[in-house]
Amino acid sequence: MTSLVPASHGVPAPRTGGASEFTDAWLANRRLSPHTRSAYRRDVTRWLAWCGGRGVDPLAATFLDVNAYAREVEETAAPTTVARTMSALSSWYEFLVKLRALDANPVSGADRPRVDRDHSATVGLGADEVDALLAAAEADTVPARVRNLAVVSVLADLGLRVGEVVGINVEDLGYERGHRTVRFTGKGGVRRQRALTPASTAAVETYLLHRAATAEMAVDELRGPLFVTGSGARMDRHAVFRLIRRLAEVARIPSHAKLSPHSLRHAFATTARAEGIPLEDVQDAMGHADPRTTRRYDRDRHNLDRDPSYTIWAARARRGS
Repeated sequence: MTSLVPASHGVPAPRTGGASEFTDAWLANRRLSPHTRSAYRRDVTRWLAWCGGRGVDPLAATFLDVNAYAREVEETAAPTTVARTMSALSSWYEFLVKLRALDANPVSGADRPRVDRDHSATVGLGADEVDALLAAAEADTVPARVRNLAVVSVLADLGLRVGEVVGINVEDLGYERGHRTVRFTGKGGVRRQRALTPASTAAVETYLLHRAATAEMAVDELRGPLFVTGSGARMDRHAVFRLIRRLAEVARIPSHAKLSPHSLRHAFATTARAEGIPLEDVQDAMGHADPRTTRRYDRDRHNLDRDPSYTIWAARARRGS
């Protein structure tokens, strides 16, 4: 086994003492959202720290070492987190294999936790609870009320991921065939476009007018991040997380302490399906590659009122009448 990546690649092989350059090169070769990129970096950093604490050379680690590490992670993390960690490490090692720094990926022989594709740990919201959350945002009295209402409106009406929302720039807003549109970077770095609803359009336009007036400039002169803090910096996902929980508590939503921006994404899928929107259309709107992921987001999918047997029976009854 070689101890260095071939010099032609210009990337040193990782050791427990430092692998930032290699990890940077690995991440640069993956199409990942900023959130996933950060999570993968943390996963690899923790693995290297674990190896360092036990005198394990990461280039000589076996599937037994990976299994031992996974068992420790399982003690404090959810199965989905363990699965993501294993996925990150597997990708990291596959990159090493491609660079001929080692012969095989030790994660490929390790045990992976079973993740129920029909279950999500995210706490969802009912349609009436989403309405209450929006009402709380509109009635709020904080200085950033107009911005906050725009953020919640986009999350609720479009079902975007929080990272997609905070990553939007003013320049990403546009028009197409009578629609007010927004472009954003979806999962995997894919650029996507969605239409804003009349409500989310009004909220965003009002926010832009307020922001431009505060800065004493015209709306069309605004540039950079769409949603900003008081200092002009881009609003981050943690601020949105805190906002959702605070507004949910004001709205007296029972599960307010467990909610997240992703709860609104789940609510979007559930409500869309309850309103009869075809699964494939919801899947396209949410940017899911697999329809099973969309179904997992639909919290009302097991509602017996939606059992297709009723529709089939009703059609038979009509034919027989």
